[in-house]
Amino acid sequence: MEILVCIKQVADDSVEVFMNEKTGKPALEGVEKVVNAFDTYALEMAVRLKETKGDITVITLSLGGEDAKNGLKNCLAVGADEAFHIKDENYQEKDAVIIAQALFKGIQKIEEQRGKKFDIIFCGKETTDFAAGQVGIMLADELNYGVVTNLVDIDTEGEKVIAKKETETGYEKVEVASPCLVTVNKPNYEPRYPTIKSKMAARKKEIAEVSTEVANESAVKEVKLFSPPKRQAGVKIKTGTAEELVAQAIQKMLEAKVF
Repeated sequence: MEILVCIKQVADDSVEVFMNEKTGKPALEGVEKVVNAFDTYALEMAVRLKETKGDITVITLSLGGEDAKNGLKNCLAVGADEAFHIKDENYQEKDAVIIAQALFKGIQKIEEQRGKKFDIIFCGKETTDFAAGQVGIMLADELNYGVVTNLVDIDTEGEKVIAKKETETGYEKVEVASPCLVTVNKPNYEPRYPTIKSKMAARKKEIAEVSTEVANESAVKEVKLFSPPKRQAGVKIKTGTAEELVAQAIQKMLEAKVF
C-alpha cells in the first residue's frame, strides 16, 4: 500500500503573534516555522497504520519555500520513507484552489516517477495559520477521489478504508474504497518525537524536487487582516449564600441583556 501525507510549514502556533500595524500583516519575524499540527497528526496516523499492517510506504509532500525542507526532514525522522518538495516561495499568497491544483499536479508527477499510485492521501483537517479547512477537500475533488473528513482513527481491510470520524454529535464509522483522501483531526495520541539516531538518518535522505507549475493569480483576494477584539474581564460574585449568588448572577445577566 502506498500512502501520501501532505504537510505545510507554518508559524509556531505556541507563540503569540501580533499584527504589524504598518504592514497590516502578522509580525512573523523571528517566529520559528514548524510542521502544521494537524499534518503531524496525519503523519503519525499514517506511520501507525504502516507499523500495524506492514508492507506500507509513507511518502510526504510539501508545497512551500526552501525552509519546507526542514519540515520534510522532520517527517523523515519520525517514520516517513520518502519526501518530495514543490518549491514556491510565495505559497502563503496562494488560495486553497491554487494550492490544491499544485498538489494535484505534483502527485501526478510523483506517481509517474515512482510507477505507483497512492492508495490513501492524508491531509490535516486544516492549517493553524489560516484554518480554512479547504485544501484537502479541494484536492480530493481534483483527484476525483472519495473523501472522509475529521478522522481520529483509521484501519484498512483489503482495498477498503475504515475511518472513524469526529462529528458535532459524536463519532461515525465510515467505509470508503481506495484510492481515497482523508483529512485528520486530533486523535487520542500525540505525534512521536524524533530521536538523535533518526534525525541523523533523515539528514542522509534525499528530498526530491517536483517541478510543476504553480499559478500566481488567486481567485480569493485578501481584503484585510485584523486582530480580534480583546475580551473584557468577567465579573466575579464572591459573597452571599448559594441562593443569593444565583440571584446576583441572574441580575448581572439581565443587566447585560444576555436574555
